Amino acid sequence: MSRAQETDPAQDAPTVHPPKDHAVGMPAVLNSVRVVGSQAGIKRGLPLLRKVNQTDGFDCPGCAWPEPLHRHPAEFCENGAKAVAEEGTRLRVGPDFFAAHPVADLADKSGYWLGQQGRLTEPVYLAEGATHYTPVTWDDAFSLIAGELTALDSPDEAAFYTSGRTSNEAAFLYQLFARKFGTSNLPDCSNMCHESSGSALAETIGIGKGSVLLDDLYQADLIIVAGQNPGTNHPRMLTALEKAKRAGGRIATLNPLPEAGLQRFKNPQTARGLAGRGTDLTDLFLQIKVGGDLALFSLLNRMLLRAEADAPGVIDRDFIDRYTHGFDAFAAHHADGDDEAVLAEAVRRTGLSPVEIERLFTMVLAADKIVVCWAMGLTQHRHAVPTIREIVSFLLLRGNIGRPGAGVCPVRGHSNVQGDRTMGIWERMPDRFLDALGTEFGFAPPRRHGLDTVDTIRAMRDRRVKVFFAMGGNFVSASPDTTTTEDAMRGCRLTVHVSTKLNRSHVVTGARALILPALGRTDVDAPGGREQFVTVEDSMGIVHSSHGRVAPLSPHMRSEVAIVAGLARAVLGDADDVPWEDFAADYDRIRDRIERVVPGFADYNARARVPGGFALPHAPRDERAFPTATGKANFTVNPVTSPEAGPGRLLLQTLRSHDQFNTTIYGLNDRYRGIHDGRRVVLVNPDDAAELGLADGAYCDLVSEWSDGDRRAPHFKIVHYPTARGCAAAYYPETNVLVPLDSVAEFSNTPTSKSIVVRFEPDSASEAAAVAPAAPLPAPSSP
Repeated sequence: MSRAQETDPAQDAPTVHPPKDHAVGMPAVLNSVRVVGSQAGIKRGLPLLRKVNQTDGFDCPGCAWPEPLHRHPAEFCENGAKAVAEEGTRLRVGPDFFAAHPVADLADKSGYWLGQQGRLTEPVYLAEGATHYTPVTWDDAFSLIAGELTALDSPDEAAFYTSGRTSNEAAFLYQLFARKFGTSNLPDCSNMCHESSGSALAETIGIGKGSVLLDDLYQADLIIVAGQNPGTNHPRMLTALEKAKRAGGRIATLNPLPEAGLQRFKNPQTARGLAGRGTDLTDLFLQIKVGGDLALFSLLNRMLLRAEADAPGVIDRDFIDRYTHGFDAFAAHHADGDDEAVLAEAVRRTGLSPVEIERLFTMVLAADKIVVCWAMGLTQHRHAVPTIREIVSFLLLRGNIGRPGAGVCPVRGHSNVQGDRTMGIWERMPDRFLDALGTEFGFAPPRRHGLDTVDTIRAMRDRRVKVFFAMGGNFVSASPDTTTTEDAMRGCRLTVHVSTKLNRSHVVTGARALILPALGRTDVDAPGGREQFVTVEDSMGIVHSSHGRVAPLSPHMRSEVAIVAGLARAVLGDADDVPWEDFAADYDRIRDRIERVVPGFADYNARARVPGGFALPHAPRDERAFPTATGKANFTVNPVTSPEAGPGRLLLQTLRSHDQFNTTIYGLNDRYRGIHDGRRVVLVNPDDAAELGLADGAYCDLVSEWSDGDRRAPHFKIVHYPTARGCAAAYYPETNVLVPLDSVAEFSNTPTSKSIVVRFEPDSASEAAAVAPAAPLPAPSSP
C-alpha cells in the first residue's frame, strides 16, 4: 500500500558523483517501474502506462513532444512515467489532512514533500484569519468567488492564470469567461518560457510556432540543438534524434553544460539500447557561454555572406528574392566592421575557439537541409528575441524554412501550452480572434491588452490586482523574484487554485483562499455518466484526443471544463445566455463553437476522433506564405550583445534536475549529473572556482545584484563541474529568488532566468564555509 511521505527529507547535504556520459537504458526502465509501483501500485499503474500517448489513451501530462505516426507499445519516457505515477497515485489529500496540518506548518514544508502527499479530493477554503483549510461545497466555493469578483471596482482587478496542462476545451471556455467578465488579464506559463519564441517568430515568419514536423527531423542533414537538454526535459526527443542520425543526419549541440542525453542515447526499446552501447548523438559539442548564442549565429550569418561573395551559390538568392524582406539591410549590417575584430568579439562572447566555430561552419556548408531546435536556454535572456530572430535569418539565407527537412523547432515544455495559446489564452489576442469570438457569443470582448505574468505580479504587488485565479500550475514557485511574488500573492483579497496536487502556491495565500480539486489527464471524465474526451496540441501543431482511463479517487473532483462552467454561471448569472451547463455535459458542443472561432479547426469533432489527430495549418511550412506585416519572411538587424558578469561574478543559469518536471519535484536526485539526495547545489567550473576561492564541497550563499538591492539564496553546496568558463548553474525553483522581477527579455517580458549575475558569499547557515566573499559591484540599472 502506498504511503505518503511522513518526514520532509533534508536537502542540504547532497552527495556528488561523476556525471554520466549517456542517458536512459535499463536504469530508466527500472526507475519507471519502481516509481509507478510505489505511487499508483502495479494494478493501477501498469495499465495506465500502456495507455500513455496511445491513440485510444491519454496525452502524457508532461512535455509537449509529439507522438510518431507509428507508436511503440511503451510510448513514454521515464519522466512521463513519473508524471503518470504522481497523477495516478492512490494517495489522497482530504479534510483529515488539512485538519491535521495548519497552513503555517505546510508553508515550512518543501515542494517535494507537499507533492508527495497525494491527490486533492475535496474543495477547501481558508477563511480570513483562519489557521486551517476546511471543506467547502462547490456551490459555496463558486459563491465566494462570485462575491469577490463582482465586488471589484473594475474587472481588471482580477487575473486569470493558466498552466500548460489545461485542455483545449477548458482553455477556450476559460478565456471566454474572463472576456465576458470584462478583462484580458490572462497570464499563462508561456509568458515565462517560450514567449520570446512566439514574439520573434511572429515578427519574422508570421506565426509564433515551430515550422517542422517529426518527418522533417528525420530528413534533416543537420540538426542544431541550442540551449536545450532533451534527455531530462523532453526525453522522447532522443528517439527522434537517433532516427535522424541513422538516416544520415548530423547533430551539433550548443550548451554551457555537457548533457548526458545528447552525448549517447541508450534506447530502452531496442536491444542495442538495453544491452549495447547505444547511439552517439552529438557530432559536434560546442560549450558556449551562457547567452552567447546571438553572437554565434550572427557570426555564422556573416560567414555565409562572405562565402557567397567568394563563391556564389552558398545562399539561396531565389528564395530570398521571392519570399523575404529586409535582406539588403541585413547584409549591410553584416558587412560592417573588420572581420578579425568581429571574430575576436564573437570568441569573447561565446567562449568558443575560432577552430570550433569553423567546424560548425563546415557542417553548415555541407548541409542542404537544417533544423534548429531550442528551449529555455535561448528564451530566458534579455536579448532572447534578437537571438531567435538571428536564427530565423540564418535559416532564411539558405531557404531552410518551408521545405522538407528544414525549419525552426522551438520545443515547448508543457503538454498543451501551445494549444492554450491557440484557444485564446493570451493577454494580447489579435482583433480577428476577438471579432470571431464576439460574433459567435454575441458580446463585445474587451480590446485593451491585459497583464502577462510579470505584469500580473507587479499589479498584485501594487494592490491593483485583488483576485488571483489559477487554472492549474504552481504560480508562486514558477515565477521569478520569489520573495516579491509571495508578498504580492499575500496582498490579494482572494486567491483560487484549481489543482490536482498540493504545491507551494496553496500555502502562500491571499486574505482568503480556495483550492479546487480537478480531474487529471489520467482520470475518467463522465459527467452524467457519459464519458467525455478532451483535445490537446503538441509542440509541432498536431491536435489529438485524450481519454482518461482510471476512476477518480473522489466524487468531489471535477473536470476543468465543469469548474469553468460552474464559475461562469455563478459570476455572470442568469442574464448570460452562454449555455455553460450544456458545454459541461457534452464537450462536442464546445468543439462546435471552437471551429467557428479558431482558424484551422473546421470539422473539429470528426477530425478529433481520427486516431492520431490532425495537423493545424502552418502557412510558412505548408506553402511558403508568410503572414507578416510585410507579407514576406523578414530578415532583421540584431546588434550583438550578451550578458556580462564582471570581476568576481559568474553568470548563473537555472535548470531542472532529472527528478523534476517544471516545478514538480519527483525526487532528490539528478543521476545524469551525479547529484544525489539534495537539490541545493551550484555547479561551477573548477578553473573559475580556483580563481574565486570556491572549494569543492564547501557551502555558500548565492547573491544576485540589481538596482533595487541584492537577492540571496542561502546554503548551496559548491560542486566543481564542467560548465562553460564564467558560468554556473543551479536548480529552480530554489534559485528563482535570485531573478529580479524587472530583469526581463526585451519585447517578450520573459524573466531572464538564464543570465543571472551572482557573487558568492560565505554560507549564512554554516560556519564550515570556505568561500572568499566578493566585494559588491555597483548594481546594474533596471531596463
